[in-house]
Amino acid sequence: MNSTDLDTFRAETRAWLEANCPTEMRDGVRNEETICWGGRNWEFISDAQRDWLNVMAAKGWTVPTWPVEYGGAGMDRAHDKILSEELVRLKARLPLQSFGIWMLGPALLAFGSHEQKLQYLPPIARGEVRWCQGYSEPGAGSDLASVQTKADSDGDDYIVNGQKVWTSYADKADCIFALVRTDRDAKKHLGISFLLIDMDSKGVSTKPIRLISGSSPFCETFFDDVRVPKTNVVGTEHRGWDVAKHLLTHEREMISGGGAGLLGSRALGAILEETGGKMDASTRAEALICEVDALAIGLTLERYKDQAEAGGGVGDASAMLKYQGTELNKRRHELLMSAGGSEALTWDGTHDGLAADWLRTKANSIEGGTSEVMLSIVSRRILGLPG
Repeated sequence: MNSTDLDTFRAETRAWLEANCPTEMRDGVRNEETICWGGRNWEFISDAQRDWLNVMAAKGWTVPTWPVEYGGAGMDRAHDKILSEELVRLKARLPLQSFGIWMLGPALLAFGSHEQKLQYLPPIARGEVRWCQGYSEPGAGSDLASVQTKADSDGDDYIVNGQKVWTSYADKADCIFALVRTDRDAKKHLGISFLLIDMDSKGVSTKPIRLISGSSPFCETFFDDVRVPKTNVVGTEHRGWDVAKHLLTHEREMISGGGAGLLGSRALGAILEETGGKMDASTRAEALICEVDALAIGLTLERYKDQAEAGGGVGDASAMLKYQGTELNKRRHELLMSAGGSEALTWDGTHDGLAADWLRTKANSIEGGTSEVMLSIVSRRILGLPG
């Protein structure tokens, strides 16, 4: 693809976005309430949000790199990058955000059957089904391979029993992709299967977990004699750990974007001015350091994405990206709190405001693997240091 073709694509993309992105969708993501998660029971906050999702999904631009037959636009990395840049230039909100796009989709593309891809991917791309992740359990957090939720064979079905914890948005999700133990006699990393479960199935229940930020995005999820077709296994039975590891690289890559947090593409200095933070020389210097670090993370992520398209994959580098992104996100919110002074501490216990966002960032360095685990992966698998 020569530069002329890319320049033409950029011009056409810019013109299309200008003509089709509603004005109300051009103010970036200011808080979680402005994010469109989609799903069977999703309630749009405005007609503009609905129209923006529909027009982008129809063009395949909610998942531009996915194959056309699965709801995408079949773009390569060069075109996808241009689309992302033009969305940022317009300060357009993403039309759809979901774990289906960030995590399950890549896993299905790599391990799913053609029938599974046709069944599950297009609804994800259109925002019709919302997924959650059933990985962690009370006794299997950082040691994820210790999962004990069991799926016993019963003819063409499994009977699933067990519990998951820290299941983000389980109470709002339509379906869950879960790690279940299908062979209890196998060694630790073996005997695990990757199973797709409808949250409306009889025997599935959830209980929100209230966080220090005042919100309850995490849940406990319970399975009591839940019947699931065996055709819902992704990949090979008992080899779900292969799928799980692949998905984790995408999850960590997604979380690494937390370096920008809910601040989106807006400069940190602008946020500080909006919130009335003091902009003395020290604060300005720290804000600039954070912005430079954010650019460095973004460029590094782009480099690894280019390698992934060439067949290299992100692999263990996702741990490095996840660590840097989440630690930067915490630093940025610490700066906002510090600059805001005592006024930044004003909080009525709801999940709105600087204080709540600052508290929420503490979970970034735990979810998807703790920062300590990420550093261990970097030291052993990237730097080759002794265990």
